[in-house]
Amino acid sequence: MKVAEENETCEHPGAAPGNFEALKQVIGAQYDGLSKRLKQIADFALSNPNAMAFKTVAEIGAEIEVAPSALIRFAKALGYSGFSELQAVFQERLSGLAPSYRDRIRHLKSDEASAQPLSLMARFTEGAIEALRHLQEETPAEHIERAAEIMASSRMIHVVANRRTFPAAFYLSYNLNRLEVPTHLLDGVGGTLNEQTALIGPQDCLVAFSFRPYAKETLAVVEKARAIGASVITITDSARHPFAAVDICFEVAEASVTSFRSLNATMSLALILAIRTGQRCETSED
Repeated sequence: MKVAEENETCEHPGAAPGNFEALKQVIGAQYDGLSKRLKQIADFALSNPNAMAFKTVAEIGAEIEVAPSALIRFAKALGYSGFSELQAVFQERLSGLAPSYRDRIRHLKSDEASAQPLSLMARFTEGAIEALRHLQEETPAEHIERAAEIMASSRMIHVVANRRTFPAAFYLSYNLNRLEVPTHLLDGVGGTLNEQTALIGPQDCLVAFSFRPYAKETLAVVEKARAIGASVITITDSARHPFAAVDICFEVAEASVTSFRSLNATMSLALILAIRTGQRCETSED
């Protein structure tokens, strides 16, 4: 375990965030000013909120290879008196979910610790089910409606993704074009991503897919679109910078089995956005 510590500021001048949504906003706003070690903890906290709620400070520290004292400093940097007060926010988040969902999380946790491994198909299937239920229970309906409104009212929808999230971008673009919604897939074929990005205008909308470790090409397109005044919608696994300042940010928790992450929830969200945008376009034409 890495135990070497950095000189880190522990105090935070403002009040500690009282709920998970406020906590995410504070972490996003302060992320650039955190030390490397505290950024590491912030990334884990936003990507693994259930672990932050269930595990001890020692268990979390061992998992991300930081000393428990670093987690306490992280909590104090956000305005909390200690780690227990920070953890209460993650626990309060779970109290707002359906009891059956909390039970399923605990069940998965115990299964992973057992000596009887699930078959590969069973583990992927169960993980996909949990990811889809998480999408259903934690994606605000108003986010979907607002995103569809932005996309339907745009002159052109541009869609970008790289590496493993590219299939979701292609799927969104494919379905939007099938619904006769003007859509441009920024696939960067032949090294033309910069030229494709130059076609984005201030009356357009960019939909960007990007999960950790966040493809730099996608981040560059997001920044360029924001700079010219285009609307930006992101589908990601963390709402921290640079996604905190976009118009709509969808957070998707995908299942991970033997270090392979699926795209079940992401593809489903892409289809939902395409259908709702097509419905809005049809209504406006009528």
